[in-house]
Amino acid sequence: MRSRRPSPSWRQSVVAAVVKALLAATWCAAAAQAQLSQSYYASTCPNVETLVRGAVTQKLQETFNAAPGTLRLFFHDCFVRGCDASVLLSGPDDEHSAGADTTLSPDALDLVTRAKAAVEADPQCAYKVSCADILALAARDVVSQTGGPYYQVELGRLDGKVGTRAVVKHSLPGAGFDLDQLNKLFAANGLTQTDMIALSGGHTIGVTHCDKFVRRLYPFKGNNAGAGPPMNLYFLRQMRQTCPLNYSPSAFAMLDAVTPRKFDNGYYQTLQQMKGLLASDQVLFADRRSRATVSYFAANQTAFFDAFVAAMAKLGRVGVKTAADGEIRRVCTKVN
Repeated sequence: MRSRRPSPSWRQSVVAAVVKALLAATWCAAAAQAQLSQSYYASTCPNVETLVRGAVTQKLQETFNAAPGTLRLFFHDCFVRGCDASVLLSGPDDEHSAGADTTLSPDALDLVTRAKAAVEADPQCAYKVSCADILALAARDVVSQTGGPYYQVELGRLDGKVGTRAVVKHSLPGAGFDLDQLNKLFAANGLTQTDMIALSGGHTIGVTHCDKFVRRLYPFKGNNAGAGPPMNLYFLRQMRQTCPLNYSPSAFAMLDAVTPRKFDNGYYQTLQQMKGLLASDQVLFADRRSRATVSYFAANQTAFFDAFVAAMAKLGRVGVKTAADGEIRRVCTKVN
């Protein structure tokens, strides 16, 4: 029996649906960009950047862990329901108790809490600055204060009113993702492969726990999914000492083995040396389609910084809430 071909009208309806979805995504991105402005708080809270930067500086003097933690917090927030500070909400359905969000840094959460308190303590700023914007500013400040680029941040985001733990698992990249999976997830958020590689460079000050890469260290029997590309043998031996078979759940390693406490292009040099811990990192150099970009960023830090800043601006526009579905929270951990 021959299968029936879809009718022309069916094909036209599919094409129309795809075009409609693309137009809707384009409209949403344009609307988000129009809502945001670098001078959004110029008249309502002119000191907002100084206040947030002060809180960041103080926290980083106490612990470096807040730097990679805050940058990761911003990434996770934007990838789940958009950049609306929903990742900060506490409650029965909170996001940071699900999936990869369970390892978000307490120091990063504390940094944002302190920054919000500093802003609210200014009489001119009270109840006028969203937690989402404070997180975006804090992410910029931890980058610049650890050696990375200083850049202007678009502001004007509203805080989301709900958090949904059920969507976390399907919204964030996995440690064993290949290039196609990474590109698909980032494209769903309006980001290109170059954006993805540039944002992955945030791992230059990042950390990861042993359970995310232990399959790359030992030849487990059966399914060894997530092992990914091969690893430098000397580095492999080092990591086995850091993460023995009976590793502690709290054990971790720095993702950049070159300059782990400095925001620079050392992460890409790590990948060239086959010292990427996560399979999803090492695949960027292992796959021919992305290798050239990795090598370019490894050789040219300015190019990496420029691409990172551009990608952060695009990421910061994802899922921006309007007055109908957003608010300015008085406390970042709960809705008003």
